[in-house]
Amino acid sequence: MKYSLDKSEKYSILKITQEKLDTSTAPDYKSEFVKLQAEGSSNMILDLSDVKYVDSSGLSALLVGNRCFSEAGGIFVMIGMNDHVVKLIKISQLDKVLNIVPTKEEAIDTVFLHEIESGLEEEEE
Repeated sequence: MKYSLDKSEKYSILKITQEKLDTSTAPDYKSEFVKLQAEGSSNMILDLSDVKYVDSSGLSALLVGNRCFSEAGGIFVMIGMNDHVVKLIKISQLDKVLNIVPTKEEAIDTVFLHEIESGLEEEEE
């Protein structure tokens, strides 16, 4: 499992620095997502710009990350996906479930927008 992690106050950016997200690596990333959320990271930006190949286990890891952060009231945003990965996600119809944006800047904007919306919802209750 190779990655870099950059934590800030409102979000963490996890960049996978290997070419495959598959059966050999996906379980480790699932555990890492759960651990990071449990340690207090509420919003995750996942950078997949170095990932060239994803299989069904990789998709499962992405869904675990999405569920883990969403259930905790945060957001899970993915950036930097190549055409193969985007195609697989669309074929699986997961593009309707996952938050995918092209750039880090847009992902950060998405996180802050989510934070604002969450704050407004809390005020209404």
